[in-house]
Amino acid sequence: MALLKIAHMGHPVLLQSAEPVADVDAPEIRALIADMIETMLDASGAGLAAPQIYRSLRIFVYHVPASRAGDGDEALSPRALINPEISPIGQETMACVEGCLSLPGLRGTVPRHAQVRFGGWNEKGERVDGEAHGFHANVLQHEYDHLDGILYPMRMNDFTTFGYAEEFSRVAAHS
Repeated sequence: MALLKIAHMGHPVLLQSAEPVADVDAPEIRALIADMIETMLDASGAGLAAPQIYRSLRIFVYHVPASRAGDGDEALSPRALINPEISPIGQETMACVEGCLSLPGLRGTVPRHAQVRFGGWNEKGERVDGEAHGFHANVLQHEYDHLDGILYPMRMNDFTTFGYAEEFSRVAAHS
């Protein structure tokens, strides 16, 4: 396995719609997913989309660390979604404080659907479908946006919550 280079804000691949994966069982797709998971974990991320590593493919990897699992949520080990589909369940939204490996050091609050339905193929080429809420729903929506060329600041509606993570931590510590 190999660590991959992460694209940063301003690179055109981050602002384009990614192409569907033609063969979800291809060995090169499985190898790419393994490298993406290793890269995500090494960078202490919760997710990583293929466009973030300069690959215009509809793939993302993610996990739900125990530290991010909320009330009634379970931690999830690293996994992949290939050619994912995501749709909201209901109208309820939640405010999510997000960061991104492609926008290092920044954080902002993004409105997201509280619950989503998801489907696609996993890293073994098997069809998966399910529902997610809380942080799990948040990370799915964030990574799915990358596949459509959307970065989280594009979803923000209150830029008073956008800034350097270090500054927000410093202010919170003095509150």
